[in-house]
This record gives sequence, C-alpha cells and structure tokens, in this order.
Amino acid sequence: MQKVHAYLKKEYPRFLEELKEYVSLSGVSARGDKQEMRKCAEWLLAHCRALELNATLYQTDGNPVLVATTKNNTAKKPHYIVYGHYDVQPPEPLELWKSPPFTPTVRGGKLFARGASDNKGQHFAHLKAVEAYIKTCTPLPCDITFVIEGEEEVGSSNLSLFLQKNKKMLAADGVVISDTNMPSLKTPAITYALRGIAALEVTLRGSDRDVHSGSYGGSIENPAFALAHLLATLRNKKTGKILVRGFYDGVCVLTAKERKAMHEGGAEDAERYRAFLKVPCLFGEKGFSHIEHTTIRPTMEINGLTSGYQGIGSKTIVPSCASAKITMRLVPHQEPQRVITAVKKHLMAHCPKSVTMEIKSGHGAEPYLFEPNSGEVRAAERAIKRVFGAPPRFIREGGSIPVVTDFKKILGVHSLLIGLALPDDNAHSPNEKFELANFKRGMVLSAELWKELVL
Repeated sequence: MQKVHAYLKKEYPRFLEELKEYVSLSGVSARGDKQEMRKCAEWLLAHCRALELNATLYQTDGNPVLVATTKNNTAKKPHYIVYGHYDVQPPEPLELWKSPPFTPTVRGGKLFARGASDNKGQHFAHLKAVEAYIKTCTPLPCDITFVIEGEEEVGSSNLSLFLQKNKKMLAADGVVISDTNMPSLKTPAITYALRGIAALEVTLRGSDRDVHSGSYGGSIENPAFALAHLLATLRNKKTGKILVRGFYDGVCVLTAKERKAMHEGGAEDAERYRAFLKVPCLFGEKGFSHIEHTTIRPTMEINGLTSGYQGIGSKTIVPSCASAKITMRLVPHQEPQRVITAVKKHLMAHCPKSVTMEIKSGHGAEPYLFEPNSGEVRAAERAIKRVFGAPPRFIREGGSIPVVTDFKKILGVHSLLIGLALPDDNAHSPNEKFELANFKRGMVLSAELWKELVL
C-alpha cells in the first residue's frame, strides 16, 4: 500500500488536470443532445482503456453506459461495482456563475465547474485509486467493475433495462457509490437512506394563441392566473402540509430517539442554515426541523414556471398557455406511481373549466433505506476513520439516486454510499465546486476501502 499511496501523491497534479478536462465536457442529459453525451462517454472510454481497464460503451435507447473492469477478473475474488454518472445538470442561470460552468477553474483549493462534485469528481477519485494499484503492480484485493452512465439526472430509466439484460455480467458482492454528501470537511459520513422522486409537468391552455390584453383581457381566462390558483391548492400556506389526498400514505413516523439522533454530532443549527442560504427565514412543514424537512419528510416543489412574454420590456397580452414543472421528494415506503396518480387526481379536481389541462409524467425513483450494520459498512467505517481521522456519521439524505433500488431489485446487492461532496458544493446550482482536499482524500479512501472489504 505504500507504493499505492506514494503514486497517488506523486501523480496528483496530473490527476487534477485530467479531472479538469473531464468536467470541461458538458454532458447535460436534459438537453437530449446525443452527440454531446457521446463525446463525454468516449472521453471516459479512452481514459479507462489508458488505465489498462477492459472498457466498453454499451449503447442504450438513450445515452451510452460505460462498463470498465479490472483485467484480472476472476470468480475467486470478491467483486464490487463502482457506480457513477457522467451526465450533469443544466448550468443555467449562466449569469450567476463567477467563471464559465464548463471552464474548470481552481480558486481557494476548490475546483469550480458543472459536474465537479456531482458526479464526475467523486467517481473519478475511485478511478484514480484503481489506477494506482495497476500502475504500481500492486494486486487489487478484489475485482472491480465501473458502471458509469449518462442519464442519472433524468431518471436512469435505460440503465435499469441495461442491468436486467446484463445480470450475469454484472453479478457482484456489492456496489460502492460516491454521489452523496458529508456534513463538513471534518465530518465524514455513510448515507443509509435516500429520498425517492416523482416528477410531472402540468400545462393549462386558454386561447389558441396569445391575444391583445386590451381587446380580449377580462373576457377569457388567463392561464397564468389559473395555474397560480391551481398550484396554490397543493399546499397549506401556513403549515406547509401538502393537501393532496393520499400524499402521505406509507410515511413512517420516526421515534423520538431516532429524531434526536439526527440532530446530534454537530448538525448545523437553524440560524446557520438560514444564513448559508441567505433567506429571510426558514419555512417547512410544521412540527419538524429543517434537518427533518430535507431528509425524513416528503416534499413537493415547483421547479419551473413558464407563461407569456419573457423578453425585455413589456408585451401586453393574455398568454395562451402556462406550465409548471413539479417534483416530489419521497421517503421510504412511499410509491412514486401512487403519488403521481394522487397528484393528477387532485389537479383534475381543482382545474377550472375555463382552461384545458395536460399533465405529463416525468422520471421517478423509489426511496432507499437499509440497516447500517453489514460487514461492508464496518469495512467502510475502518477505511474512513483511517483516512479522515474521524469515524463517519450515519445520515439520511434528501436527494435521490434512482439506480440504488435497481441494484437491490435486479442484482440483489446493497449500495455502500460514501459521499465526498459538501453541503455547500452547489450541486444543481450555479458555482458548483469540489473541494480538492476531498478529491485527494477520496482517492486514498478508495484505495484503503478495497483492502478492508476483503478482510
């Protein structure tokens, strides 16, 4: 292991330049630009082959899936999958970035770029750890297969089909994923629960075209007003409770002991949280803390609103349509399709007759929960404590990783979620960053983890 650690330290400047090149490739899956996505996947393919991995791109109905394996794969060794995704979120609004989103820039020990922490930097750390084993001729304690996809940010529907078709090839003892957070640079974590997600888009239509507000305004419904009133029926404005019948079906109430544990170990207080977000005050479902709002409670969010004229100045019209993008974050025991059905029923019951409505269902993923007492978790604890100098906290997270439930259902294995990102890394936001200290520690952690997993 001394040779592995020495290699990681010596080659770090090159690793950083390679990561910069990787994050400079846009790869925004939401755009649907297959050429853009293919370019990113092919860069990753060439890089894995340069590391002497057996690497192949598998085309799906969407974007390619990269599968890269260590050359000495054998049934005699334990086998683990490392999952990651090369697709990223849209970078808009561009004007809020301090440096261009796909021009990687290092400032204050941080790499700023879209995808730096979500998720290129995190899975790239695992690739570099394996490179260190290979290039120093140090035998890997286990066989490793990298599965890196290009559709996580839009639901991973094609990866699910890929796993079903390739169950034999991908048979493994477990999955390692670094696509989650740690509370702070000094506080590493293992995530044992994720929220699921369900998405939809609702569009209201009035006239067949935008019309003059002076000539026609007041005689027909304005879809923007209608949509505002419709969306307002979804949530109690005072208590924050979602008013859709059946929305909370299956939601479990945590014990007082579990809720207390969530606030221990240096969890940030409400005022620091408010100050970090620069909001006048916090808001959430009555009876729960901001930590619980973002981990153990389901939510409904309006992600985007569109209607009428959006350019400079004014244009006096009654818009012909208005639309809203909505997502719900779901907690364990909620079912995405049942929630979608309940929300659709609510919207249809409250939609005014003066407009027509269209609802399109989007991507969905089930919540994920496991008991953190397995041998793999104990192995990760040992590796984390050795590298970070502190034991990991066990946390729930509010985000979603769609494929973790597929790994369990299709391959029959749990996922070990070891995050290297920080809460202020601005995932999905302008000025996304990755702490280079965690990039360095992530590589060392990965190298140590494979040794611990086979003990």
